Amino acid sequence: MNKILSLSLLMLAFVSCNAAKPAPQSTEALQKKSDSLATELADVKQVLGYIIEKGMGTSYEQVKQEIENSNKVWDIPLEDSPVLGNPKAPIVIVEFTEFQCPYCSRITPYLDSLMRTYPDKIKLVYKHFPLSFHTNAPAAAAAALAAKEQGKFWEYRWALAPNYQSLNDSTFIAVAQKIGLNVEKFKKDMVLDSAKQAILDRDTQLGVKVGVQGTPNFYINGKRQDRFGPALIDQLIKDLK
Repeated sequence: MNKILSLSLLMLAFVSCNAAKPAPQSTEALQKKSDSLATELADVKQVLGYIIEKGMGTSYEQVKQEIENSNKVWDIPLEDSPVLGNPKAPIVIVEFTEFQCPYCSRITPYLDSLMRTYPDKIKLVYKHFPLSFHTNAPAAAAAALAAKEQGKFWEYRWALAPNYQSLNDSTFIAVAQKIGLNVEKFKKDMVLDSAKQAILDRDTQLGVKVGVQGTPNFYINGKRQDRFGPALIDQLIKDLK
């Protein structure tokens, strides 16, 4: 809070000093200077608001960079990532996620319901982002990729999500049986080999590049969404109409 107060006082002092001793200038020059100060003040207000909202204790420049990243529209390549919904849907949701994250597990039923409700309006793209301290997440991702080879990635994803606390081979195989996979083929394909690891690494590196800060992280039409949820999606659907 001291940083916030200091920034506020500094900006007020800057404006006051410039207003107290105006140098003789033309009306056009004064207007340009006024517009410039208004822009700078608006910028500082945005930064301060962001600091207050996030509770961030960092530098002004770091916060400005974070704001720029949050407003940036990224070109996120789909590559061979699992895709659900209409390929030409006007709303493209890219999800960076993993299977050991409890928050990812909790939001999965909503995503399943969302795609059943708006299959023509939304395209959902899955990107792997296993967190380093979730040691079972890579193996779970490999199991999901094995299900993808049998054309049932999403069925497997929905079914495996509730098991985030018990990710092991027995669970992976039980889920494969539940959704009707060829279990013998699945057992061979579920191994985390170099090809699957390369996919995880590729998605993770992409996530880092576009500013993923944890899981799940959502990007809608290329823009990161810090407040992803029903209210946001409902508004986007409403805007389409």
